[in-house]
Amino acid sequence: MKTETKTTLIQNIFRILLAFFMIYAGLSHLTFNRVAFQAQVPDWLPLSKDLIVILSGIVEIVLGLGLAFWKKQRVRFGWALAIFFVLIFPGNVAQYINGTDAFGVLNSDRARLGRLFFQPVLIAWALWSSRAWKKWMNSENFK
Repeated sequence: MKTETKTTLIQNIFRILLAFFMIYAGLSHLTFNRVAFQAQVPDWLPLSKDLIVILSGIVEIVLGLGLAFWKKQRVRFGWALAIFFVLIFPGNVAQYINGTDAFGVLNSDRARLGRLFFQPVLIAWALWSSRAWKKWMNSENFK
């Protein structure tokens, strides 16, 4: 059974770019942007904000590395990253509702609102560049 999914050159470029962004974001969670990322953690979560930032940073690094290098699991990493983007969305909403500034660019309601509309783009990017959506649409579920 073939598990590797072929992607186009454009998909590969965008997949590697997304993987690089995820690895960079994950490293920044653990280092220089650690406090800024805490601003996105909703107060209702039962764990410490710092722990959530550390754990999400580790997850981002793993997802980025997997998306970039694990060809046979590319589709799964695409889905995992899309789900991750869905899971962190409440943090972005909380940041908008609470008017919490972060990163020097999310310092207005307009900027924070614009970020909310970028989340579906990230989800689509992960699914398209890994070819996860296409593989799912071509599966037995849709035949």
